[in-house]
Amino acid sequence: MEMNIALLPGDGIGPEVVAQAVKVVKAVGQKFGHKITFKEGLVGACAIDATGDPYPDATHEICAASDAVLFGAIGDPKYDNDPKAKVRPEQGLLRMRQKLGLFANVRPTFTFPSLVHKSPLKLDRVEGVDFVFFRELTGGVYFGEPRGRNEQGTKAFDTNVYSKEEIVRLARMGFEAAQKRRKLLTCVDKANVMATSRLWRETVQELANEYPDVKVEYEFVDAVAMRLIQWPKAYDVLITENLFGDILTDEASVISGSMGLMPSASLGSNVKLFEAIHGSYPQAAGKDIANPLATVLSAAMMFDYAFDLKEEAEAITGVVNLSLAEGVVTEDIAEGGKSYKTSEVGDWLASKVIKAY
Repeated sequence: MEMNIALLPGDGIGPEVVAQAVKVVKAVGQKFGHKITFKEGLVGACAIDATGDPYPDATHEICAASDAVLFGAIGDPKYDNDPKAKVRPEQGLLRMRQKLGLFANVRPTFTFPSLVHKSPLKLDRVEGVDFVFFRELTGGVYFGEPRGRNEQGTKAFDTNVYSKEEIVRLARMGFEAAQKRRKLLTCVDKANVMATSRLWRETVQELANEYPDVKVEYEFVDAVAMRLIQWPKAYDVLITENLFGDILTDEASVISGSMGLMPSASLGSNVKLFEAIHGSYPQAAGKDIANPLATVLSAAMMFDYAFDLKEEAEAITGVVNLSLAEGVVTEDIAEGGKSYKTSEVGDWLASKVIKAY
């Protein structure tokens, strides 16, 4: 198969972890006989520095012409610490999602047998956890208008807006995923208070009639925030709006014991984007110490979701599990044992893809 992959390394540790994922993707291409072409673009703070725009038109053209996008991270302290900055890296991320039509963020949460003891939760609560969030990504309060401040600057406002169409297309993805998993779907909302949440619940209730094999539960977002800690194994597929999903998926990410291990996908009708859920971690940038496994696992999701190549995806997850079992890991999860550089982990994973599969 021929594949055109856009690379957006971004800021901080983004270039380093994406470079390791590229090594693994190239190894998969070599092993399974795929022709893979990469084209790189700027996004985030590095794009602002170079062009004044966090998501330049040239980058969008690269992404729009690709089969999939492998994305690193964005963010820089010089913008994080300046609340008055008019142009911010995060604006590029939101614009990229909107322009590429990436309306669904898929974030799995699962545990690794060799690291389950690192979870902040008790073993009986976390062992065997395996659920996935489908977060609506291009609607809600992050995109609603009007937004801003009054003339005096003493009041600020954001508008939360959802259409039935936006809810249906996200919910269908959730229902279809639930059919392939444990046939349990949880709609997360705040329907006791918010009009948008009532539309979410009504729409999902209507749609549920088309999926009689899926059990549907409805929970308020504050209850889910508690139950993710109390009993995370109660969940399978969860669907929710943009803001709630943003918060809950970050909460869920630490269940595994390390945020540096969780991948994600952002899906649309055409282009699909894949990224680790961690941030740019600027303190580690350039030190060759960042954990690349989440970005590598995001590449596994790319082979699965973008190209429907299950064996290739499993080859990547297999070598990642092997690296964890054999302790070929970066210092953040080495637990006082031998640790490896970011680049060394990437080299090891790529070599194992070639040798072991």
